Amino acid sequence: MISTLPRALAAAFLAALFAAGIGFAQDKPDRPPWAQKPKPASNASSTDATGPAPGIVPTPTQPISLSEDPDTQRGKIKVKVDLVSILASVLDDHNRPAPDLPVEAFQVYEEGKLQKIEVFESETQLPLDLALMIDASLSANKEIGFEKEAAAHFIHQVLRPGDRLSVFSFDENVTQLAAFSDNVPTLQAAVRKIPPGAGTSIYDAVLLGAKSLERRGEERRRVIVLVTDAGETTSTADFEAARKEAVRSDALLYTIVIRPVKNESGRNTAGEHALTTITETTGGDMFFPDTPQELDVIFDLIDRELRTQYRLAYYPTPRGPANAYRKVEVRVLNGDYHVRSRKSYLTGVQ
Repeated sequence: MISTLPRALAAAFLAALFAAGIGFAQDKPDRPPWAQKPKPASNASSTDATGPAPGIVPTPTQPISLSEDPDTQRGKIKVKVDLVSILASVLDDHNRPAPDLPVEAFQVYEEGKLQKIEVFESETQLPLDLALMIDASLSANKEIGFEKEAAAHFIHQVLRPGDRLSVFSFDENVTQLAAFSDNVPTLQAAVRKIPPGAGTSIYDAVLLGAKSLERRGEERRRVIVLVTDAGETTSTADFEAARKEAVRSDALLYTIVIRPVKNESGRNTAGEHALTTITETTGGDMFFPDTPQELDVIFDLIDRELRTQYRLAYYPTPRGPANAYRKVEVRVLNGDYHVRSRKSYLTGVQ
């Protein structure tokens, strides 16, 4: 009779060896994800705050988390989407928002060719990411206190559930005073504490504000509200760099120009003309209040427009070449309407 003990010992030895082999394989970094040991979950809580874009100086008392490590992106699947989305503001002959228009009332053209509208939303509910940028050189204006209070009121008025807003000041630098959040008291406090500065870096403000918005989520509306005297003096970026980044980010630019001198012969208007071009390209709007007291009304108009925008999206036919500007136009049929939407977009890498 042959003893079964050696067989049992051999089986146990092989089982132990097999288990050890599996454990070793799981510890090897070159194994696929399904063959790796599960890592213990981190106790770190998530935050909606994002780090400043390159060139933005965060306030020392406002810690801002860093963006996601690029290495963590390597295992993610990225799907290229060619859908072009356009936000359109439609105004009637009294310059009031025109709601409840059907999709049949709209036509979208790219490079002069009619496109098929695939997505249509009346009064889109896409949440907002809004960069509120205040020119710190306005501290020379005796009404700066009123301007800050008008901006603080706007913050309280514009934010809805799911929206996020960040406060920036700019002079010779662009400083993020409060990260993107929906904390109204914190955001209002940041506006009220904007320090005085020297110089006006308008192009840097537009470029870096757009970059900050571009780093946010995809399915969101991106808006820059810029309050400035438009006296460009100290930017590192130039006009074309600012315009290109504004177009690339798909941000709407609303510009409020506070003019300390009303007569054009008494001020530098180059900044105003540049901002008008960038603003019109993005589909936003320009405002030239005669007094700071008009700011409340202007902020109300911006808020109302953001709540009555149409969203139209299409797959471009034919598709444009990579990294090229494509002209787009939105038309409304059968009515005395004025449509404001972005004039172009920048194609991605193909």
